[in-house]
Amino acid sequence: MQRQARQVPQKTSLIASGDDPSLERTFRGHKDQINGVSFNPNMKQIASASDDGCIMVWHFKPNLRAYRFFGHKGAVYSVEYSATGKLLLSSSRDGTVRLWQPTAKGTSSMFRAHSASVRSAHFSRDGSSLVSASDDKTVKVWSVQSMRFSYSFTGHNNWVRSAKFSPDTRLVISGSDDKTVKMWDTRAKGCLSTFVDHSGIVNHVAFHPDGTCVAASSSDQTINIWDLRNQQLVQHYPAHMGPVTQIDFHPSGNFLLSSSSDKTVKIWDLREGRLFYTLRGHEGPVNCVKFSSSGEYFSSAGADQVFVWKTNFDASLEKLQNPRNGGHSKEVHSSDQQIFGKQEEIEIADVVHHTQRQPQLYSSEDMHHRTPPEDHTEHSEAEPQEPFRPERFAERLDQIVHQLSVFTQTISLFDARLSMIEQTVNRMQHPTATEVKKSQNYSIEDYTKNCLRVICSQ
Repeated sequence: MQRQARQVPQKTSLIASGDDPSLERTFRGHKDQINGVSFNPNMKQIASASDDGCIMVWHFKPNLRAYRFFGHKGAVYSVEYSATGKLLLSSSRDGTVRLWQPTAKGTSSMFRAHSASVRSAHFSRDGSSLVSASDDKTVKVWSVQSMRFSYSFTGHNNWVRSAKFSPDTRLVISGSDDKTVKMWDTRAKGCLSTFVDHSGIVNHVAFHPDGTCVAASSSDQTINIWDLRNQQLVQHYPAHMGPVTQIDFHPSGNFLLSSSSDKTVKIWDLREGRLFYTLRGHEGPVNCVKFSSSGEYFSSAGADQVFVWKTNFDASLEKLQNPRNGGHSKEVHSSDQQIFGKQEEIEIADVVHHTQRQPQLYSSEDMHHRTPPEDHTEHSEAEPQEPFRPERFAERLDQIVHQLSVFTQTISLFDARLSMIEQTVNRMQHPTATEVKKSQNYSIEDYTKNCLRVICSQ
């Protein structure tokens, strides 16, 4: 079932440096919070899914009315275009997955997928399969052509909120309310590994474009990135001041986009391991983010409306590679009043530079801080002295606080290791009856060697 609804696009321009992300369009029309967005690869449409139970397909061409698709009997949690742009995939609280034709007719086919809410559904890169994650604690794989169930993965012990195919479709990654991220083999139909580094619900997972890494966002306000080749956590970001709702890799693999209930969108430079941009403007929690297939645009949406931004990263990268610019992140503030079209231009407030680098796991210091050195040459009387700059003083304080935080983490690790050794030594001094009985079967020298081996292994 489909109805047409009036879209309210607002083409705007930004008074800012040309390399900053710029707000290009805004779309309003949903009656409840928005849970997912997706760009059509042809860049003529963008789709959004909402708790109001409908899917909106917005047109970038001016004066075209948006499509409103009805069919789900509950909140719609995710939406995604196929690689060709000819199909639109959605998942819902009603336990179904639907395939839509993103045309005015809005015809759809339904998969009775799960016995509980379906939190996410995503296409494989070739479009031949789709994977769904559900509150029934399972991950299921389906054939798009035959519209039939293929196989399922079981192993999570709580709701599964997100699941994605790897670029080569050989792996599936999933995140759950059980605070774990699991990697599945689509050929062996089993679990390969489980990552337990998050302390909160895992809201979203994503594969790096080259398939070697995976990222997850959590209600513990952090983002973790693991290298699948050695099964190690390689980057950890204390990312937001609230739950991190969604993440998405830039097609180049160099940047990561994140959204949060703290009303912000952030862009992370993965090569430098630091915050690149903070974008503000949403009135409420930001529930979803998505890059376009080319990476030239990205979208964010939440409780209010859909924003479409232009990345402008090329010019930014040139500045990052120039040491004079210091490689700082920027915080872009936009006025809510101006975003809603009461003025023709959106003014950007003063750009705030952050020198604090987001550390990699257990990083001991910021190796990429490039504050220009102070000039120690003598100034002539005619040359004015550089005035005191409070922002530089604040930057230095931020750097000191960051280094103290890393030092505190290191001390905590040593304290935990010392506690483990103390427990082992105490056990050697006061062995249990079972340990005494075992020790009678071999010499004191063998018993001592065994205890030392236990200490070293810990």
